[in-house]
Amino acid sequence: MPNVIGDWQEYQSDELAGLRVRVHGLQKAVPPRGRDEDAKGLTYVSFQVTYENRGTEHYGIDLSQHPEHVDVRVGRDGHAAFVDIYGSQRIRGYNLYPQRRVTAVIYAAAPAGKLKQIDSQISPEIDDEATFGYLWVGGLGVHEGSTRASNQASTAKPSVVNQVEQFLKGTAADGT
Repeated sequence: MPNVIGDWQEYQSDELAGLRVRVHGLQKAVPPRGRDEDAKGLTYVSFQVTYENRGTEHYGIDLSQHPEHVDVRVGRDGHAAFVDIYGSQRIRGYNLYPQRRVTAVIYAAAPAGKLKQIDSQISPEIDDEATFGYLWVGGLGVHEGSTRASNQASTAKPSVVNQVEQFLKGTAADGT
């Protein structure tokens, strides 16, 4: 089940107890090093990926290589976006100790019209092991899930993000 951009996701295993991840801060932005030639004619967006350790053990986090760790899809048909691995601020072999956070900033580019729907799958290596890839959905102009005060996403038209959010709320209310 996808998460709405802004939501935290807890890792559901005894080996990764207390570790959680969040994709947030989606916005139009250009990497500090400038545009990549492969992104010519495309619109850049950035988002942050934050890992938080609420457990008692430390974890080695590696979120540095595309496509193994970060996959970004855009538009209704899920076309691949260009992920700027050189412009992104990645996490490489970082020891995340208890009660600490670490954040990566990912830059991706796609045609502007497709950025109303963005799916980001984040699959890091934790303690040198590939982990399950959680999925977040959102889009430019849609407020983040866990920072919103109202029950509806603030877009003029219904969107996939709104539908996913309503499904998640319904599932939580049903206890399934």
